[in-house]
Amino acid sequence: MIETTKNSLRLSANAIALRTAGLSSAIFTLAALAGGSVGISTALAAVASLVVAGLAFRDRRPLSGRVVTTSERRQKHAFGPAAVLAALPDPVVIVDRRGLVVDANRAATAVLPGLRNAHPLSFALRAPDVLDGLERVVKGGQAEAVEYVERVPVERAFEVHIAPLSGEAGDDSGRAGAALYFRDLTPARRLEHMRVDFVANASHELRTPLASLMGFIETLQGPARNDAAARERFLAIMREQAQRMARLIDDLLSLSRIELSVHVQPTAIVDVIALLRHMIDTLSPLARERGVEIVLEAPPGPVNVRGERDELLRVFENLIENAVKYGEGGGRVDVRVATTVPGSGGGEVSVVVRDYGPGIAPEHLPRLTERFYRVDVAASRGKGGTGLGLAIVKHIVMRHRGRLAIASDVGRGASFTVTLPALGDESQN
Repeated sequence: MIETTKNSLRLSANAIALRTAGLSSAIFTLAALAGGSVGISTALAAVASLVVAGLAFRDRRPLSGRVVTTSERRQKHAFGPAAVLAALPDPVVIVDRRGLVVDANRAATAVLPGLRNAHPLSFALRAPDVLDGLERVVKGGQAEAVEYVERVPVERAFEVHIAPLSGEAGDDSGRAGAALYFRDLTPARRLEHMRVDFVANASHELRTPLASLMGFIETLQGPARNDAAARERFLAIMREQAQRMARLIDDLLSLSRIELSVHVQPTAIVDVIALLRHMIDTLSPLARERGVEIVLEAPPGPVNVRGERDELLRVFENLIENAVKYGEGGGRVDVRVATTVPGSGGGEVSVVVRDYGPGIAPEHLPRLTERFYRVDVAASRGKGGTGLGLAIVKHIVMRHRGRLAIASDVGRGASFTVTLPALGDESQN
């Protein structure tokens, strides 16, 4: 029955009509012969029916090419693979058996800007482990999961699931290619690193003030119980140590939050000049107390960048406050803003904070942005430093896709330069 139906669908409407008309004419002719009344009229009727059938049904295409099945109608109105691929929030890349890119969704092109259809995946993805896994899967291996780390512009970790795509009729021996699904492990990795670092750093840095507090408490409970003068002096020291612990915890939490979002670039528009004026006004009382003058040199009008206002305020606060505290011997802190326009890209905004204090020895410069690194531990703690200020500055600048440069000559002061991408003229206005 099924074979008969397939054979019928190979015929055209014209062929079926002619066959039907011929069969009808044969039946009428046989009936006429049986009645003994065959004549010219019977023959003419047979010929006329064939002609009419041929004219009425002139389509010679096989019916198999014209019949639309229920499944085909469903597929016609369903969403195609391209629509499903584009709707996925995670990066997905489809490659053929030769490793050429067949398709990729928008999330994939954001992670791998070099992706081009009909170009090798290796042009955009420089990860040998992933490419080797892809080769194994395409050649007949099972689905694999491979991890790789992207170093620039910021460090990001991915787990790439590589699954084979079969050829016709699910034949694995004729694989058409593979699908690569990228799962971003960066937030989870950062969270784990922050947890480990927080525990290690907090336990190290909190041990000293906690030990000091315990010692003073034991003293107040023992020999100095009835000594009012000693009690007042010890309570002041205990308050200072408690404030130091509070500052340390606040800085650790701030650094953790910044590191968690370092791969997410801010999108708000911020005027750097306005931020600097605000921060200089805030720190003016501290500067006057230490006999330091803060001088701002900036172009007229706003200088805009894309950034997080509170984070950039934190950057300028740390740099200017450090210059006031550690460079107070020079009596002056210069804050200079400059804009540059490179020939092959957008402009840049540079903020230079320079003091005229004792300066920093060259061997210390590469490590200044490390957590808890101090050139002079006693002096830093005496000025209320936690050892995290420049680490916070570095990570905020990284999140803003900028650069931090430090230069110093012993005896001639130090300069800290923050360079950020500037906005175009239309955004400046």
